[in-house]
Amino acid sequence: DTLWDLAIAEVGKRENPDDGVKQGEVWEKSILFMGNKNGGKTTIILRCLEREEAPKPTLALEYTFGRRARRHNAPKDIAHFWELGGGTSLLELIRIPITSHNIRSFAVVLVLDLSKPNELWTTMENLLQVTRSHVSKILTKLEKTNPEVAAELKQRVRNNLQRDHPDYELVDPFPIPLVIIGSKYDIFQEFDSEMRKIISKTLRFVSHYYGASLTFTSKSEALLLKARVLINHLAFGYDKSKSVSVDPSKPLFIPAGLDSLSQIGPPPASDSDIGKMRANTPLELWRKVFEQTFPPKSFCDLQDTKDPARDTQYAEHEVDVMRAQKNQELEQYKRNASKSWKEMDFDSD
Repeated sequence: DTLWDLAIAEVGKRENPDDGVKQGEVWEKSILFMGNKNGGKTTIILRCLEREEAPKPTLALEYTFGRRARRHNAPKDIAHFWELGGGTSLLELIRIPITSHNIRSFAVVLVLDLSKPNELWTTMENLLQVTRSHVSKILTKLEKTNPEVAAELKQRVRNNLQRDHPDYELVDPFPIPLVIIGSKYDIFQEFDSEMRKIISKTLRFVSHYYGASLTFTSKSEALLLKARVLINHLAFGYDKSKSVSVDPSKPLFIPAGLDSLSQIGPPPASDSDIGKMRANTPLELWRKVFEQTFPPKSFCDLQDTKDPARDTQYAEHEVDVMRAQKNQELEQYKRNASKSWKEMDFDSD
């Protein structure tokens, strides 16, 4: 190819960052935001969409969207943003936004509250396990109905790591693109330096193991901008950032595929402690080491016990009156049923 041919190809590539999207065609992506309750998910979404709104508590599963034009006079691409509220209390809702119809264009953003390290691993594990299980079921069905798409998706998860990367066979990539965001860095940076090192090192390992991008953020405009770069790549196909920050005394920023196990190092524990731990996978070993310093809250402790139906921000008079009436009818039914059971004469034989 001549230099001119290469220049034309480069311009075409920039204008159409996704090989499957032709010129003039609309790019459509979907992203599910999940993580700790009150972890800052809504704030991050609003910043990505450049909306000057005060964030409100998320009830159950909420939806919004953003539109961007790749170039002048081009149709605007669409990004669907789903947000799962309630921390880990509404896991069953994950299956609603992720379907066999949009799995090829779906990604996940996991927001972990750095100010609550004792909730960090449990929240991450439960949310990612349920998501992975649901995606695996979709892929199993696709293998029967559309094996080409299933094979494409399985191959794509490996694309963040080059085949010559020393960790290529040692990691277990998440089945769809994943970004992990550590929020509330402003509180986290006040932690003891050793605690910060353990949390940072652990999240680096988890992100690398899952083939995910990792960044720390807060309400700081500069840090929100870094998170926005990673999300805009997923949502609108903007260029990937190639900058990396792995210094534990500074906010981490590591795009997928740009870290390594040798750079991360071993789990932060003595050799004798590691030798006593029984673990079947590297991920399990890191979990046990992390939980030595930060004993986890139980899964039940993370459940949201508040009844979302009683949230005043969603009050509707007619609906609420009807609901109160139905609740009274239900209580009356229970009393009648209980009375009838007590009056029954069971044969002792």
